[in-house]
Amino acid sequence: MRIGLQLPDFTSPHGSGRLGEDLAEVVRVADTVGFDYLAVMDHFFQIAMVGPAENEMLEAYTTLGFLAAHSRRAKLLTLVTGTVYRAPGALAKIVTTLDVLSGGRAWLGIGAAWYEQEAVGLGLPFPPLAERFERLEETLQICLRMWSGDESPFSGRYYQLARPLNSPRPLTRPHPPILIGGGGERKTLRLVARYAQACNLFPGPDLARKLQVLREHCEREGRNYDDILKTVVFSFDVGPRGENVARILDELNDLAELGVQAVLGGVRDVWHVEPLHILGEEVIPRVAGLAEIS
Repeated sequence: MRIGLQLPDFTSPHGSGRLGEDLAEVVRVADTVGFDYLAVMDHFFQIAMVGPAENEMLEAYTTLGFLAAHSRRAKLLTLVTGTVYRAPGALAKIVTTLDVLSGGRAWLGIGAAWYEQEAVGLGLPFPPLAERFERLEETLQICLRMWSGDESPFSGRYYQLARPLNSPRPLTRPHPPILIGGGGERKTLRLVARYAQACNLFPGPDLARKLQVLREHCEREGRNYDDILKTVVFSFDVGPRGENVARILDELNDLAELGVQAVLGGVRDVWHVEPLHILGEEVIPRVAGLAEIS
């Protein structure tokens, strides 16, 4: 099982004046102790489950560029990009740029977007849900076309690209992996089966059913279910002295038995970095053999 660090909260103990320095330390430690992924949310306002909207929130892809400069091995992604926040052609270029400058470590994490408050607040497009899913599918098609080197015009219902030129090409071949976030059984998981290399779900009592639905979509799409990396969001609270490690290991083992191969989680007290060391020493090596990935 692979372990990823998600950074959802940019309210550091030392304030925004030292945020860059503090964030760089967190990333260097996480990369060194063995986290396989570094992820940030694609939000412009803080979300209610983390804190007030007014709390510090950094733009996702600028932040990922910063994380790339302070890490060497971990994969870099949003959890997940709001598809309507960036034009698809520009998004393909953004992820390509991150991939090239990071030495081939970029992923495209993407979803249909849900946080209407930030969109309305900043004047961003936020069409109805059905349209957002249609735009998501066109965005995936455009990114795959541009990453393949196909410059032929794209004419969709929502997007028209006269020449989807993408130079340089991504370093990751055939293209940066696509992770689609969300557990919608009729639309989201169908798009995973059709386009993605990974899904991201919430752990909970319905997780097994979600994975079964994904398997059924794969059968209909002619896709090998085992080719899709199954990931879930998680929350790591190791405790001040690591007293919660055993419980975390039990929870990860339970997820692995369902077929989960990677968890992307926030870490309590991450700014103090000691929890990252504990996870690197006592959790990451002990779950490496769970739900092995081919």
